[in-house]
Amino acid sequence: SGINAEYVEKCLEILESLVCYTVKDVKCPDEVSPVVKTSVCSKQDGYEDFLAGLITDACMKVMPVQRTFNVDSVRTCKILGAGVLSSTCFRGMVFRRNVESDITCVKDAKIAVFSCPFDIGTTETKGTILIKNAEELKNFSVDEEKLIENQIKDLADAGINCVVSGGKVGDMVLHFANKFNIMVVRLMSKWDLRRVCKSIGATAQPNLVVPTPEEIGFCSKVELDEVGDTTVVVFRQERDETAMSTIVIRGSTDNIMDDIERAIDDGVNSVKIVTRDQRCLPGACATEIELAKQLMQYGEQTAGMEQYAIKKFAEAFEVFPKVLAENTGLKANEVLAKMYNAHQGPEDINYGLNLEADTPEVMDCMERRVLDPFLTKHWGIKFAVNAANTVLVVDQIIMAKQAGGPKPRKGQADPDDE
Repeated sequence: SGINAEYVEKCLEILESLVCYTVKDVKCPDEVSPVVKTSVCSKQDGYEDFLAGLITDACMKVMPVQRTFNVDSVRTCKILGAGVLSSTCFRGMVFRRNVESDITCVKDAKIAVFSCPFDIGTTETKGTILIKNAEELKNFSVDEEKLIENQIKDLADAGINCVVSGGKVGDMVLHFANKFNIMVVRLMSKWDLRRVCKSIGATAQPNLVVPTPEEIGFCSKVELDEVGDTTVVVFRQERDETAMSTIVIRGSTDNIMDDIERAIDDGVNSVKIVTRDQRCLPGACATEIELAKQLMQYGEQTAGMEQYAIKKFAEAFEVFPKVLAENTGLKANEVLAKMYNAHQGPEDINYGLNLEADTPEVMDCMERRVLDPFLTKHWGIKFAVNAANTVLVVDQIIMAKQAGGPKPRKGQADPDDE
């Protein structure tokens, strides 16, 4: 019938009693940093202090006062070169692109965002124009230039000094944009366009029209910069609370930067979890060993055959320190014995495996600030039990048939064997 719900409830009840730390202020970097450091350390040992500070700084810059924290508000930009310790955090957005116009820096930018090409509009149907002489050809091109000039002049008169386009930028439009000192940036991704709109508070226009004051975005500084030998466009915000922040990842190879990006993703999600529930548990398998010990004691106090099921449920939590020991190069049995021995008293719940030691040793996770978010383990146990129960209730096995269609008749050779 699967794992009894009573065992799970007892396990979660024990889990709540193991809470050893509570984040008092989610907007305080010193409070949140230990939780981020633990998740980052599992992927980037040696860089955990630097990356934890970088991730916490990026999250604090976009931490809302009333709304829930959104992990999409922290972006990454990978630029090859230098080392991991050269990574930086920007308040705003960074794109690995060049500007289209001659203007490369705008302060106190009023930005118009267009999801359409920044070019003269075309008709829906094809038309034929009969030009009889050179004067008519000259007048036709002059009228086109005047139309484009008036459109760009209207943008400049509205105070707009930067344009972000989601399509191609025409040469004629670019000429008049340079004439009126308007910076032009082209973004090919519609997702980047949406993020820019969110960052600067703009509304993307589907047509080349002058946006209303409510639809215009604002940015402290838009500039063309160089990080290493890579040209980037930076939308920099100076106000205290901004909608987006970007971590520029540096590294000598693409693989290193990919690993750093995954570690940053874990760290940002850890901050998201802490904003929902500020409780933390001791890490380094201290929680799992204590759960196994107390569930084993609970099983011994239970009468009947159920005690064997409870003890097996308790033994399942021993997998975590075993795997951690094997990954560290230690003997699993010695690690288990050492950790069970350290968890003898009711006050010894914070002792976890010390991975920095060459021999099986334990450490006080609260003293070393090795902490895991409460919700991670809470929902991990629930989902694991649910998955195990789903497997156990399957009472039919569907046999897979051999591929390749019908078998050949007797006496006939299989064409695939030729």
